Amino acid sequence: MHTLRRDLLRSQFALTWALFEYHLERLEPEDFLWEPAAHCWTVRQQPDGKWVPDWADTEPDPVPVPTIAWLTWHIGWWWSTALDHAEGRTPQERTEVTWPGDGQPAVKWLRALREDWLEVLDGLGDADLDAVAPFPWQHDPEYSVADMIAWVNSELMKNAAEIGQLRLLRAASRG
Repeated sequence: MHTLRRDLLRSQFALTWALFEYHLERLEPEDFLWEPAAHCWTVRQQPDGKWVPDWADTEPDPVPVPTIAWLTWHIGWWWSTALDHAEGRTPQERTEVTWPGDGQPAVKWLRALREDWLEVLDGLGDADLDAVAPFPWQHDPEYSVADMIAWVNSELMKNAAEIGQLRLLRAASRG
């Protein structure tokens, strides 16, 4: 049963990544910082060259529309945190996860995270899937590592759809 569950999670991840890759391959550097609305979140380059994402500890109402840059940073942040937990490392603080920049640097970063995640998945045994997941539920014994993997798949699917929609909207807005 565990092998079947692990295989299902792996195939779900492969499908999610394939759908995401469709958009990653088509992103242009100008897509990343395109602001689709006046009220949006993005990443802003500081004088020292570091990119800093817009953020609020309490979700604003209305929720700002994210840019592709912000979404790619967000994926990098939560995925880096999931990887840290899965590998038993102390996770980086949100402010320590730095966006690498638009275009190929961001795409390369996301593809590297995928490779790291595949290594984690390849290293899991049947018993590992039932272990308590430390993320994103903060040590809630109700959730397992298998639940965390399913969450990563779902979160990636959601963010990939958002990026794809923004890419299509920007292309349509240019005529």
